[in-house]
Amino acid sequence: MDKRQAAARFRERLMALQAGAGLTQTALAQAIGIDRSALSQLTSGAATRLPRAETVLAIAERFQVSADWLLGLAEDRSSVTQAVSAVETEAALDAESRTAMERWHHEAAGQKVRYVPAQLPDLMRTQAVIAFQAQSSEQERQRLQAQTTRRLHFSRMPESDIEMCMPYQTLQLFAEGRGVWRGLGATDRAEQLDHIAATLDELYPAFRMYLFDGRSRFAPPMTLFGYSRAAVYAGEVYLHIRSRALVHDLARGFDGHIRAASVHAHEAADWVRALKLDADTADHAAQ
Repeated sequence: MDKRQAAARFRERLMALQAGAGLTQTALAQAIGIDRSALSQLTSGAATRLPRAETVLAIAERFQVSADWLLGLAEDRSSVTQAVSAVETEAALDAESRTAMERWHHEAAGQKVRYVPAQLPDLMRTQAVIAFQAQSSEQERQRLQAQTTRRLHFSRMPESDIEMCMPYQTLQLFAEGRGVWRGLGATDRAEQLDHIAATLDELYPAFRMYLFDGRSRFAPPMTLFGYSRAAVYAGEVYLHIRSRALVHDLARGFDGHIRAASVHAHEAADWVRALKLDADTADHAAQ
C-alpha cells in the first residue's frame, strides 16, 4: 500500500469513528490532543498527509481500536496490544477535588450526554442544599459548590445536548423532606424546587428532564457520553465503561426510561413547581 492509499484509508476510518461517536471536528481534535487545523489537514481529501505516531496512538486509545487498523494495515479494528479493560474503576475525586465526571464532560464536548443523577441534579443545587449535604464541613461545601458551578457551566455551553431522567418519587421525597432530606427546612426545599424549575426553563431544549415511575423502573446513577464512554456512580469510585457494546446497551435502557416517562421534558418545569411541600417534617426534625 502506498502513502496515498494509506492516507485515504486512515482518513476514511477516522471519519467513521468520528461519525459513530457523534463528535464535532472541534470535539474530536480536543479528544485526541491536536489543533483543529491539524485535524482538518488529516481529513482533507486534497492531502496525502499521514499523522504522526503520537496522534495515531491517541486516536487508537480514544476509540479503542488498533493503530494497524487505523492505517489500513489490518482489518481487525480491535487492539490486541493495549489490552485495555472494558470496565474499570476510577477515583471519584482527583488531587484538585474535581470529579472524573467533570474531566469526561470536557472530553465529550459536542456529544449527546445522557444523565441519571444519584439524588438531585448536581448542576441545580442551591447553596442551602449544598450546605445541608456538606454537613458543616466548609471544605466539602466549597467542593460541592465548585462542582455545581462547573456542571452548570457545561450545561450552558452552546454545543450542549443533555437528557436527564430520574424517578419522579425522588423529587417528591425531597419536597416532603423525607429520607436523606429530613431536617432540611421547608423554605429551603421550596427555594430548591423553584431553582430547579427556573433552570429547566432556562436550559430547555438543550437540557431535557424526563421523570419515570420508580416503582416500575430502575436506573443506576450514571452518565453516558455519546456512545464512547459511560460512568456508573458507585460512591467513592466510578465504574468507567469503554466497551461500545456495553455503552450501547446502557443507552438503550436509558432511552427506554424516556419512552416510559410519566413527565416529559416540556412538562418538567411546571410539574416541579406543582410539587406539594410538607412543612411538618422539617419543623418536627428541628425541634
